[in-house]
Amino acid sequence: MTQSEGRFLRVALAVAAVAGALGVRSRAATNKPPLHAKKWLAITGKPLGATAGAMIFQKGGNAVDAAAAMIAATCTMWDTLSWGGETQALIYNPKTGKVVGINALGVAPTGATPEFFRSKGMAYPPEYGPLAAVTPGTPGGIMVMVAEYGKLSLADVLAPAIDMADGYPVEQQHVSTALRRRDWLLKWPESRRVLLPSPGDQPPRAGEILRQPDLAATLRKLVDAEKQALASGKSRKDAILAAYDRFYRGDIAREFVRGSGEVGGLHTLEDLANWKVRIEEPVKTTYKGIDVYKLDVWTQGPAMLQALNILEGIDLKSMGYNSARYIHALYQAMSLAFADRDFYYGDPYFPPAEPTKGLLSKDYAKQRAATIDWAKNDPNVKPGDPYPFQGEKNPYSDFLERWTNGAPKPRGPQVTNQDAPSAALRPHPLTFEENPLSSSPSSADLFSSDPFFAGTTSVEAADAEGWVVSVTPSGGWLPAVIAGKTGIGMSQRLQSFVIDRAENPFNVLEPGKHPRVTLTPTLALKDGKPYLCFSVQGGDSQDQNLLQFFLNVVEFGMTVQEATEAANINSTQMRSSFGAHESRPGALMIHASLPAWVRGELTKMGYRLEPHAKTSGPINAIYLDREHGTMWGGSSDHGEDYGIGW
Repeated sequence: MTQSEGRFLRVALAVAAVAGALGVRSRAATNKPPLHAKKWLAITGKPLGATAGAMIFQKGGNAVDAAAAMIAATCTMWDTLSWGGETQALIYNPKTGKVVGINALGVAPTGATPEFFRSKGMAYPPEYGPLAAVTPGTPGGIMVMVAEYGKLSLADVLAPAIDMADGYPVEQQHVSTALRRRDWLLKWPESRRVLLPSPGDQPPRAGEILRQPDLAATLRKLVDAEKQALASGKSRKDAILAAYDRFYRGDIAREFVRGSGEVGGLHTLEDLANWKVRIEEPVKTTYKGIDVYKLDVWTQGPAMLQALNILEGIDLKSMGYNSARYIHALYQAMSLAFADRDFYYGDPYFPPAEPTKGLLSKDYAKQRAATIDWAKNDPNVKPGDPYPFQGEKNPYSDFLERWTNGAPKPRGPQVTNQDAPSAALRPHPLTFEENPLSSSPSSADLFSSDPFFAGTTSVEAADAEGWVVSVTPSGGWLPAVIAGKTGIGMSQRLQSFVIDRAENPFNVLEPGKHPRVTLTPTLALKDGKPYLCFSVQGGDSQDQNLLQFFLNVVEFGMTVQEATEAANINSTQMRSSFGAHESRPGALMIHASLPAWVRGELTKMGYRLEPHAKTSGPINAIYLDREHGTMWGGSSDHGEDYGIGW
């Protein structure tokens, strides 16, 4: 290298460093190309799932039909969710110009009480097994979405999933998850028969055909119910709802309840018959003129809105993307918002009423932001008091005063059925040393096996008519209990309840009640029109990654593909919504590329750093390009996420 070439290189590197510090991003190549579309986009966590969405668009369906087909397809693939789980959606309706929420989360069954689990020596409901299951929600969610907002028949929407249930080539992720959870699957006869069909009770190999005749029969019963209703003169909507009735009040419900009881579950016919999908008004905040919508406090979604309110008054861009000060600001804002989540969020359909207005108050956010210590991490962040910001007095001041973010209580034995021996819970993950990097598990393993980060998929769809849909379906992931001959895996969401009122008086287990879940689709509108549609898998990390995705686009000018791949941080300072509900204050997942001097500053601030090769979470997103009348898709490079557009 000549002297002049060396001088040019040094100047170029200096310019690049300054640009990075100022948050200026070049259009560097991403690992995946951005998706561009004019007519429609279908993005989800599985390639075959995205193909199912594309098939529905090609049939003339809208984004709601396509989203429902993608949910159905990914449920049939098992490793991150199945048919007995739950579906949460935000839908922009171009006919009304409004965003609506879909609450298809199951509820605690009859007999699931704090006293029941205390009698088993448990501090929380179990992580796996029939006693972890709420009522199935996803089938109802799919049917109500299509009936209310779709264009096609249920037969059209379910056709790809039925084809897959007849037999589809499994992916390596499914195989790896089934092998890792094989000991659990062996405990439940139907799960063993369906999911470990190879000689020696092994899962199929990658590329091998997995057949699910029971599930295919269940889905065909729904289509038959629709067909009979149409033949009798019922409308398209009423015919789909006839299929809904067959699932929750007919022969499918009876077999589900029988199968649940056979392995020690608590479900009754009344539990399924009384449950219903709720169409809701979502909550929102405004960040620098952009309206950001989330589902209500039965999810963790409003915590992202709280964090945005806290951060809105801080000049994040001048700090520089992923500088120590920027990371500190994110961590502290998230700690404050999630502490409120852990104490105040719960089912708004059950008393007591959550202080949602106060939690989302801009003035409350200013008060919370003023408590940030800019020199170091605060490992003892507590929930605030939002009640004065809605003109009320806090009825739980005594609980609040005693609330600590300390060591978790022992959770007690795992219960897989009433006669099964207990199994010890493995230690909380992410305890590997910072260096060498090879000592850490892979990011793919982390996001598929650690309850704090695992499970779920994401579904995004948009079309030229203006329909935009964001969904975070989940539940019934491996190892799931299959209920009888339905082929349907039962949810594990009961574990997200608490049974001690002092922990969270709004999220105490009660039959008929929704647990507070981590599942959190997002829509953002600008000037009253859809702007961003995004969601992510990953348990308690979901709104952490979505917050950073949003800031990456809005503050740092990234494209949606750049933002889905960008290096994020993750905190485990909040209480986990799974297992023993652990909290690890000060633990900070960082990207392996974070410079040594930034690591040094964060360490001085009291953080324990845990580097990973990928930290973005499997985010999927759509940007509605109003200037050009087109759509941009971003599909994570984290795992098997995939998108198709036209």
